[in-house]
Amino acid sequence: MDYNYLADLLFPEITELPADVEAKYPPRQLPEGAKVTRFAPSPTGFVHFGGLFPSTVGERLAHQSGGVFYLRIEDTDAKREVEGAAEALIKTLAKYGICFDEGAILDENGKICDQGAYGPYKQSLRGPLYQVYAKQLVREGKAYPCFTTEEELDELQAVNKKEEIKNTDWQAEAAARRAEMLARREFTIEEVEEHLKSGHPFVLRILANGDPEKKIKFTDLVKGTLEIPENDEDFVLLKSDGIPTYHFAHAVDDHLMGTTHVIRGEEWLPSLAKHIQLFSYLGFKLPKYMHIAQIMRIDENGNKKKLSKRDMGANMDDYTSMGYCPEAVCEYVMTLLNSNYEEWHMQNKDKPYTDFPFNIKKMSISGCLFDFAKLNDVSKNVISRMTAEDVYVQSSEWAKEYDRELYNVMTKNPEYTKSIFSIGRGGKNPRKDIALWSDVRGYIDLFFDEFFKVADEYAEKFSKNDIKLALEEFVKGFDISDDSNVWFEKIKDIADMLGYASDMKAYKLNPEAYKGNVSDISMFIRIAVTGKLNSPDMYSVMQILGYETVVKRINKMINTL
Repeated sequence: MDYNYLADLLFPEITELPADVEAKYPPRQLPEGAKVTRFAPSPTGFVHFGGLFPSTVGERLAHQSGGVFYLRIEDTDAKREVEGAAEALIKTLAKYGICFDEGAILDENGKICDQGAYGPYKQSLRGPLYQVYAKQLVREGKAYPCFTTEEELDELQAVNKKEEIKNTDWQAEAAARRAEMLARREFTIEEVEEHLKSGHPFVLRILANGDPEKKIKFTDLVKGTLEIPENDEDFVLLKSDGIPTYHFAHAVDDHLMGTTHVIRGEEWLPSLAKHIQLFSYLGFKLPKYMHIAQIMRIDENGNKKKLSKRDMGANMDDYTSMGYCPEAVCEYVMTLLNSNYEEWHMQNKDKPYTDFPFNIKKMSISGCLFDFAKLNDVSKNVISRMTAEDVYVQSSEWAKEYDRELYNVMTKNPEYTKSIFSIGRGGKNPRKDIALWSDVRGYIDLFFDEFFKVADEYAEKFSKNDIKLALEEFVKGFDISDDSNVWFEKIKDIADMLGYASDMKAYKLNPEAYKGNVSDISMFIRIAVTGKLNSPDMYSVMQILGYETVVKRINKMINTL
């Protein structure tokens, strides 16, 4: 076979050689040890929570090492592409701290454009590059065409492949496919010329030389040392429309763009042998691979299950609508990615997660378990460390889109609302009332007449007369200018007057001697003023509400009693 002639027959318009392409993509000039990583999604829908994993790892590895993190859009599957998905993806990832040094970015009009010297960064615009390398593989006898006539196309469309496979013994089916593959390797130049003359489409397949009985030793940075069978499948490199498959495109792109580390899901492990063979055929240095464990969840039966795109929490847009702040989601992702993150964070509470020294060796080999309860705990901690100003800004931005009534009320007097968020904020043990921005309404409702209601009731064991007397005495002595110590002494005096212990130590020693204790008196006042059994510091609440509102609410409760 004259492989040079075959290559020219198949790709007559391709005149460049790989060396010509390489000259346009010179090696990157980076510090020693710098990593070049990428996130390379397909624009086929929303950003999956699982997509935040490899993008976070790629961003951390690149930026911690003084390297480059870039975005490549793998849009070679036009049938599955969703209009606007790539643009939405870039915006969503930016919201979660995933920013790229180069690659596909959005211009001032929100349209995708290239930033960097290694583009185009959309695979659909790189077609001729792939064909240069495809032609070279044909020249070297490492790839060959498979033609399909119109009659064969009609037959393929008429066959229900799923039913055919289901009703066939899989071993027989595999043997038949193997025999068919080997048969397609046998052709003449004359047959190729005739197919091309007739306009028959062809796919380009790799000529596999692997032996599945032999194993390849391979070191994955997450999984460790693996042994995988050599590839003996003549998989497709170029489809009949000239568009490359993922296998071929990612090899060419990662080489030309200087990718040092490929981070992807473990579902790609079965393809690893194909990629090792392909890089070898092309003469490219194999990048280091990291196959990340799948994200699991617990289903209704208590079993572990892969987090699918239909599950709540899979779509990154869900986090915005639910009211999670991006910082909390990012920090939660870090707890899943590195087992020592929480220990580090306990010792560095005031530092952002980006200061954490991310370590590949601390990544989980088995599946990470997605847990909303854990996410909520992380979110409470993150929000508790924010300033009142930050809480006000972020919660009002969320409310503007998702709770307009709340937005109108809380932004009517910004300084008043910020004073509410200031309660218990700062110090070593800040309050942790808010996990989601959707929690804000329930946290601040007691401060606004538009939302205020008495939600909790007094326990039946308490005398209504005692409650009424306690409230009346509190109103008599209430002075908004009292400091917290004087204010609380007055409550203790009411306790003593009504036969409730003002000294908790005395109460614990002899509880039968009292109707209750000073905390019960505080509770009587708390429900009247806040409508709740649990609320922020009551003295602070009263200072914000002011004298008139406090007295009005207590008098209303007295009348109700």
